[in-house]
Amino acid sequence: MWQKLIPNWLIPFIEQPKTALPDISAGLMMAILVIPQSLGYAMLAGLPPVMGLYSAIVPTLVYAYIGSSSVNALGPVAITAVMTAGALSSYDLGSPQYIQMAITLALLVGVILLMASLLKLGWIMQFISRGVSAGFVSGAACLVIISQLKHLIGLPISGDSLIGMIKSLAHVETWIKPYTALLGIVLFALLVINRYRPHYLWGILPKNTQSIAKQFFAVGCVVVLIVLHHRLDWGSFGIATLSALPQELFLPRLPVLNTHILVELLPSALLIALIAFVSSASVAGNIARIRKQHFDNTQELKGLGFANVASSLFGGFPVTGGLSRTSLNIMLGAKSPLASVICGCGVLIIMLFFGGYMAGLPYVLLSAIIMSSMIAMIDLDTLKTALAHDKGEAINFGASFLGCVFFGLNMGLIFGLFVSFAGIIYRSHRVHIAVVGQVGDSEHFRNVLRHEVRTFDDVLLIRIDENLYFGNAQSVKDKLYQLINQHTACDIVIIMTAVNHLDLSAQEMLARLNQELYQMGKKLHFSEIKGPVMDSLAHTCLLKELSGQTFLSTSDAIQHLTGNAAAK
Repeated sequence: MWQKLIPNWLIPFIEQPKTALPDISAGLMMAILVIPQSLGYAMLAGLPPVMGLYSAIVPTLVYAYIGSSSVNALGPVAITAVMTAGALSSYDLGSPQYIQMAITLALLVGVILLMASLLKLGWIMQFISRGVSAGFVSGAACLVIISQLKHLIGLPISGDSLIGMIKSLAHVETWIKPYTALLGIVLFALLVINRYRPHYLWGILPKNTQSIAKQFFAVGCVVVLIVLHHRLDWGSFGIATLSALPQELFLPRLPVLNTHILVELLPSALLIALIAFVSSASVAGNIARIRKQHFDNTQELKGLGFANVASSLFGGFPVTGGLSRTSLNIMLGAKSPLASVICGCGVLIIMLFFGGYMAGLPYVLLSAIIMSSMIAMIDLDTLKTALAHDKGEAINFGASFLGCVFFGLNMGLIFGLFVSFAGIIYRSHRVHIAVVGQVGDSEHFRNVLRHEVRTFDDVLLIRIDENLYFGNAQSVKDKLYQLINQHTACDIVIIMTAVNHLDLSAQEMLARLNQELYQMGKKLHFSEIKGPVMDSLAHTCLLKELSGQTFLSTSDAIQHLTGNAAAK
């Protein structure tokens, strides 16, 4: 019976323990590397830094057991952190009530994701276009970078949008703290160089050690700054530092479950759940495709849901899979969820036995780590590609990006989705309709404006390349009349190859068109109507009163209506 509780990915390691060495190595290194990140993201969310560690232990273990991806690294990430801060902006930052609301928010996010998995709503992510998601992430990254100036240079800004941050500076007298700014700028510059031009720092080292130095540079900064604190006392320079972390686990317990609070947090929880799923599934799904592994969106919802519930029960805030964490996990050699299990256990051991040594770590380092990692999330490549090949997606990107930066994350996503859906409606309204002709003596029919084709005196062939519904029925009718009036043909054949749906408004439009053409001495015919569409039209007035016929193929229509007459 107990064998059923063992996940499938663990069985090969039980049978051949040596094969687990790469995952164990990757997990141990990840445990060290994600601690500064986790502390920083908790601070970004306006929470005590130790909550970042709480969010990186049990949720990671739960996702490794349930989640769909083999290497997706789950934990606190920048997006969920900044969205948590935005959702709780009406509460006093860092207050006990603020902390309880963050824990409750994680539970609500988890429940929403679990309900979505039960309803099998994994397909919903296809409605978030690439432009919207890239613009949202890029805007959030810029917003995070600006917000971290508070800790990097001591700029006293607050708010969840650029407008709010600018307003918060209206009555500020002291703009920066000199020593904080000096240390922060130096650390930020070093981290950026280490990330993007590591050879400037490590060029003198042997090549096989340069990558190790790059990976552990942030950990080295942590150690050096803590040691310097005991010699220099950062506080004497006005530089804020961490206190010693609690060396005990948060005992599992239910958060505050008040109806008023749940209703208040529900809109933000829905948004965080959506973004958490989209970001995690996008990263994990792409890796699964590259590795030719199975990936299940519904299982991913389930894994994220239970992980967020676990985060709430153990004193954490909303979590998800992150691009930077997952990339690092793969780079370190992770092959299976075992790496995440080792990572979670490693963070737990470090917190329990070495948490007291974190005292004296300057907040500026955590801000510098966050800001340097956020630069990579500004997706200019997608914007460039969209500008070159798809202006609609470029507009979606801009709407999401500007909305996030100027009005906050919630409004940014809403702007992006609104513009995206408006684009869909606009494109469906502007239906492509083409007059077609026969390619030689073949059964192929192509647009007369693009190909050398035969046309016919008495037959006009028109192809509609879109579904027909109430939003485009009238514009389609106007376009059809425009084309019909340009020709003298008495038989009008509408080719329905690309039409997968006809709603009631579209059926009525075609019925009226049939009657009006009949009064003009013309007949309306259809060809290549698809089975599902024919089923919906079988007993309608459109087919019963059709002045012409319905043909299986356009070639049949031509042979019947022209009697193989010569082409024009």
